[in-house]
Amino acid sequence: MKDSESSVLEKDSLSILRSALDRLDSGFRDLPSLASQPQDAPAIEKVLLEAADRLRDNYPYFHPLYAGQMLKPPHPVARLAYALAMWINPNNHALDGGRASSAMEKHAVAEIARMIGWDTHLGHLCGGGTMANLEALWVAGQLRPGSTVVASQQAHYTHSRISAVLKLPFASMPCDRFGRMDMGALELRLKKGDVGAVVATIGTTATGSIDPLPELLELRDRYGFRLHADAAYGGYFCLADNLSAAARRTYDRLFEVDSIVIDPHKHGLQPYGCGCVLFRDPAVGRFYKHDSPYTYFSSKDLHLGEISLECSRPGAAAVALWATQRLLPLTKGGEFAQGLQKCRSAAMALHEKLVADGRVMTPFSPELDIVVWALGAPKVSQSSEMARRVFTEAGDHNLHLALAELPLEFYGLDDRKVEKDKPTITCLRSVLMKPDHLEWIDRIWHILDHVTGAV
Repeated sequence: MKDSESSVLEKDSLSILRSALDRLDSGFRDLPSLASQPQDAPAIEKVLLEAADRLRDNYPYFHPLYAGQMLKPPHPVARLAYALAMWINPNNHALDGGRASSAMEKHAVAEIARMIGWDTHLGHLCGGGTMANLEALWVAGQLRPGSTVVASQQAHYTHSRISAVLKLPFASMPCDRFGRMDMGALELRLKKGDVGAVVATIGTTATGSIDPLPELLELRDRYGFRLHADAAYGGYFCLADNLSAAARRTYDRLFEVDSIVIDPHKHGLQPYGCGCVLFRDPAVGRFYKHDSPYTYFSSKDLHLGEISLECSRPGAAAVALWATQRLLPLTKGGEFAQGLQKCRSAAMALHEKLVADGRVMTPFSPELDIVVWALGAPKVSQSSEMARRVFTEAGDHNLHLALAELPLEFYGLDDRKVEKDKPTITCLRSVLMKPDHLEWIDRIWHILDHVTGAV
């Protein structure tokens, strides 16, 4: 069998990279020529083949049967554009380190801002959601020094850690049975008068739940806190047209938040790491001001390092994002949006199969493309043990899931007459973030049905 017939890794696009490199090379033809052959090609090949062997010790993140964690393969155009830029290796800190790639970054970030609904903004790319959220909370702390940051118990743990780094008090709010921040508990905390920023999670890591933004905006009007949206995972779903009515109400008002974080390296089809932080009011750029005459002398135009806490940043990430959005514009009804809709449809299809199966317990319908479920059992401890066994058995059949530890309240165990001998329940979790997952649901269910029965 020919290699091209048996391959699961896409390789046909490599010829496109060679053409693009030739085009790039022609732009520097006035320079004296350099030897293009590596100094020790056999040694380089030997090391690279060894690296390939080592990389085989990974889960197949690129394959639809990998349905576990938030790992999505970059689009071929993103891989190629990133690799193309690495022949130059631009640094998007100062313009003299990444003139073309800085312009690409500004353009790509402005497109994300327009997707949210902002014609004016301040923003840039960064290493990922953690750094992006740090900058948003740092600005919040600059505006309200020493005030408390609030997020839900299902918010990403990075917010409590970031608050500690910034020396800001942090408070964690309980969630309702749908994994969303409890608005009653939040209002009680707001009445203390010391809250400076509230984090609305738009797609929690564990379940994909969406905090109710309309209610949060109403509370902001009454209590005057800064509202930050951590949409690292769920931000792009504002383009999807198959969301629930409640989710749609949140996305329709996303433009009203004060700051937002979106990770292009999650649903934006980008290589790690590529996060994005955006501020609705460009005036917050005053907090970034600093003097660095040895990097900013080359142009009076804005250098991205002047609005970023990070200094050196990969220009290749900006080139990859620009190229991807050039090929797949961030528009409703477009190819990119349709891919997101397929992911959500896949999650709903799997959820429906789980609901119809008497062996499992489902907490609630997925808001995005993350599905969680537990195994039916007389005791929570037994259910948790069976979930771990299904996880292992599924992996032996090349179906790779994930595990999550969730509050018992999500499952309504009183009605199910399950003994609560543990404070949390170990659940199975599937992130169906590849559009291909929709076509593979029957195959995934066939394996899951088999291993659940075996356990």
